[in-house]
Amino acid sequence: MMTARLTLSQLHELISRTLQRAFAQTIWVVAEISELRVAAGGHCYMELVEKDTESNGFAAKARANCWRTTWLGVSRRFQQAVGQPLQAGMTILAEVKVTFHAAYGYALSVADINPEYTLGDLARRRADILKALEQNGILHDNKHLPLPRPLQRIAVISSPTAAGYGDFCQQLSQSPYAFRLTLFEAAMQGSNVETTIIAALGDIAERQDDFDAVVIIRGGGATTDLQGFESYPLAECVASFPLPVLPGIGHERDDTVIDFVAHTRLKTPTAVAAFLIEAMATEYDLVLSLETQVRDAVLTLLQQHTLRYERVAHRYQVAATQYVGHQRQALQQCHSRLLLAAQRQMEAEHRRHDQASQSISVALLRRMEQEKSRLLLAERTLRMAGHERILALGYSLTTDREGHVIKSPHDIASGTPIRTHLKSGVIDSITL
Repeated sequence: MMTARLTLSQLHELISRTLQRAFAQTIWVVAEISELRVAAGGHCYMELVEKDTESNGFAAKARANCWRTTWLGVSRRFQQAVGQPLQAGMTILAEVKVTFHAAYGYALSVADINPEYTLGDLARRRADILKALEQNGILHDNKHLPLPRPLQRIAVISSPTAAGYGDFCQQLSQSPYAFRLTLFEAAMQGSNVETTIIAALGDIAERQDDFDAVVIIRGGGATTDLQGFESYPLAECVASFPLPVLPGIGHERDDTVIDFVAHTRLKTPTAVAAFLIEAMATEYDLVLSLETQVRDAVLTLLQQHTLRYERVAHRYQVAATQYVGHQRQALQQCHSRLLLAAQRQMEAEHRRHDQASQSISVALLRRMEQEKSRLLLAERTLRMAGHERILALGYSLTTDREGHVIKSPHDIASGTPIRTHLKSGVIDSITL
């Protein structure tokens, strides 16, 4: 028996009527947004998926459309409630109507999205990350690290073009304190946020002795970009990092899992800068306080030593006066003894002098008598040896005209006048 033949459009029309009868009302569907695009006309086109946890593939996939008039209200209500716009990666509870178009096939038309479900899903995902960190015993490790003092050498993880990074650097440069900043570049938006920040933290860990703390700053930008910070590997790296981590990656009302595991929960780059400036101000005030304490202690110590030295000086003055008095008295006694001894010595010397004078006088008289006798003997001897006596005995004495005695004929030359002395006269002659 020949079955009825349908064209493709007729088949699609049949499917469309069947689906309309089967899904006359809207239904609520749980799915994850894998793609989301808002067209120039204001319509939003999404791809919804359900992941297979066993195969890591997709258990189901469907196109979804949210027309402009509906999308404006749905997206506004969602962002007001969740604090983030709808984006890929979010799990939603959507009110949809099943449609089937002859040319475009099966699709879901989104009538509404329940933000409370997405909030709960985000909270559950964050809670799962925090629970896993706690089970691994590292949830509060970074919070328990002591902040170095002073907090001055800062490793900064950011994009060099980020507005928040510029505000952070400007605020620190306008403070009266000197900070040493070293930038480690990382993506602050897009799919590379997690990997680049983890890589930057690895580079800093290799030089951890060069830094006091790590700052992760983003600032500005779309709230959708915060999804890159909601990951277990990044949270684990921050929680177990050996230096205090200070994040400033969100707006005033935005939180990420990094804020829960980092050392100090700060919202914005300017808040991080203010925290660092306040830490340095506290350190500076402490130094001033210590300076005052040291100065006061030194002044007190100087006063104590001054009083002690004054007392010692007074005691020394009294002791010196007493000592000088005793020494003066001793000197006077010594002077008296010396005077008495000198007088006695002088008297003894006078006596010795008198005795010596008498002895010398007697000795001189004796010596004079002795010398007188010797002189008389010498005189007698000279008279006995004089030439008069020699001549009287018949001898003669020959001299030259100058009176020099001639002892040998060889002493004078031939023809020299000579004089011969005799007892009775003188004979002049010339030698042959």
